[in-house]
Amino acid sequence: MRWCDRRGIYYWLGLPRNTVLERLALPWTVPAQWHHQRQGDKVRLFGVVGYAAKTWDRARRVIVKAEHDTHGANLRFVVTNLPGDPHELYDQVYCQRGEMENRIKEQQLGLVADRTSCHRMLANQLRLMLSSAAYVLMETLRRIGLAGTELAQAQASTIRVKLLKIAARVKVSVRRIVSHLASACPYQKLFRHAAQRLSDPSRIVACPDTS
Repeated sequence: MRWCDRRGIYYWLGLPRNTVLERLALPWTVPAQWHHQRQGDKVRLFGVVGYAAKTWDRARRVIVKAEHDTHGANLRFVVTNLPGDPHELYDQVYCQRGEMENRIKEQQLGLVADRTSCHRMLANQLRLMLSSAAYVLMETLRRIGLAGTELAQAQASTIRVKLLKIAARVKVSVRRIVSHLASACPYQKLFRHAAQRLSDPSRIVACPDTS
């Protein structure tokens, strides 16, 4: 954080709970619990406190999220040098970071990006590159072939099980490749829909730049 402060770089880091932070958060945790007990709905309150751990060179801005629902209290702390409303920063910045982590986890679990057990670095790098290429293909299938369908927001593992890891008879000729699905295949209409959309060259466009 000192390094970022000196260079004018913004940061957003989660903080573990401790007794000092919990005491500073009482102006939000107590009302959140009180409103939940009276109304029965989930309550989320946001605030800002100044906090400095023993190893810090100075006090920094810490955003408090005090949430209370039927499962109890859910208290979170985030230290940041970003200006702005704490509620908007938490939902639009911090939660979006979590969404990026979900996509990384999707590749790790759904497309075996975590299989880097070889003792040679180059072999592990090749495995990771193949997994990354598979994820690009899977995202293209989801973004174009499955747009507007029930699997438009499905994770890679779900798409694999329902559309790709299924029994079929494949016939290859000089002019075409034909896949014969079983008559009882529950997703054959969805498979045909995705195949038709992907075969249309006008729909294959570059992924939008989300950087």
